[in-house]
Amino acid sequence: MAKPKGAMRKIPTFESEEDERKFWETADSTQYVDWSKAEVVRFPNLRPSTTAISVRLPDTLLTELKLLANERDVPYQSLLKLYLADRVSVERGRKRRQAAG
Repeated sequence: MAKPKGAMRKIPTFESEEDERKFWETADSTQYVDWSKAEVVRFPNLRPSTTAISVRLPDTLLTELKLLANERDVPYQSLLKLYLADRVSVERGRKRRQAAG
């Protein structure tokens, strides 16, 4: 049910992201935000944060990966990320099914 216009609380000022995170973990956002006025927003250029890592691979595996990437006309690191994401998705799905069953 929509709250009367004057019923919204003022969002506090936070000293850090950690303080804000702790606040929103327990706060009821409907007391601070009129969600009936929310709009869908798209961020087409938003990219997920990445972290550079170093992975040692056998030369033959790296060569095969580069050949596959070349056949698909994509950079080999991009293909490797796709392969890893697919496998992680499969494994996470397996764990969810085991936990449910």
